[in-house]
Amino acid sequence: MQSFLLLTLLFGFITMDNARSQPFNPAPVTASMQTLSFRLRPGQDLKKELDELVRRQRIGAGAILTCVGSLTDVTLRLANQDDPSVWQGHFEIVSLVGTLSVNGSHIHLSVSDSTGRTLGGHLLEGCKIYTTAELVVGVMQDITYVREPDPTFGYRELVIRKRSRK
Repeated sequence: MQSFLLLTLLFGFITMDNARSQPFNPAPVTASMQTLSFRLRPGQDLKKELDELVRRQRIGAGAILTCVGSLTDVTLRLANQDDPSVWQGHFEIVSLVGTLSVNGSHIHLSVSDSTGRTLGGHLLEGCKIYTTAELVVGVMQDITYVREPDPTFGYRELVIRKRSRK
């Protein structure tokens, strides 16, 4: 029974992807990675600092590998919402994930409060470091990330390209 369900789900995904105007290409793109490790200090804005790192390092393709730390202010765009949501207090960073690029980054943040209640959404400016944020970012020099409109929903979605050698 489980095999039947798995095949049904897999066939459903293949059928849905084949119905799109652009072909589904699950082949991964490989690239070597270098890492950047750094710490943010109290009062710094998490999003602004990540944007500045991307700009300063001219990151064409990067990924947030890990982040631990704490925030006093949290500003997120929640799923299917246009306006930001803001919380104040003391929060632990329980997850920070995303792709980074000078061509557009896409970052999600999850935080928990003192009761363990967890919030998550798109990282926006306004997330202030409380005590620290310790980050490791991976940078892939062989590829670049760009964002192009996807006809499925019209959003600018990730496109991965091999970087040309000069």
